[in-house]
Amino acid sequence: MIDICYKYFIYFSNYFFIYFLPSKGEKVVKKTKMLKKNYEFKNVLSKGKFFKGKFITLVVLDNNKKINYLGLAISSKAGKAVKRNRIKRYLRESYYFFEDDLNIGKSIVFLLNKGLEIDNINFLKIKNDMNNLFIKANIFENR
Repeated sequence: MIDICYKYFIYFSNYFFIYFLPSKGEKVVKKTKMLKKNYEFKNVLSKGKFFKGKFITLVVLDNNKKINYLGLAISSKAGKAVKRNRIKRYLRESYYFFEDDLNIGKSIVFLLNKGLEIDNINFLKIKNDMNNLFIKANIFENR
């Protein structure tokens, strides 16, 4: 008997992405949890290494655990809530694209660079910038 995966189509700025979710009964363990508390962000931002890209800045810190932590920080000066949330969705989705290729045991925070025109940022620009930052930070597993 063949298990059929469920498909989800997600639309981001003129691009479609297909997700295959596991069949019913299979458990999925996420490799990443979100940073939520202020002290968690402060710890990563004060002790981590910074890597600056064209649109985003990456801050990486080893956490000595078997899971990655992801934090997204966008200033309210960047724009209104709808635009900030759109950028956060782009960042989250780009991260999940690379999640399987990253080393485990890292706390990662993404910051939106200052002085950017937030309307000109799209998913592909964020994804390419994130790829370059991960290469710079040398946190890909097999690259």
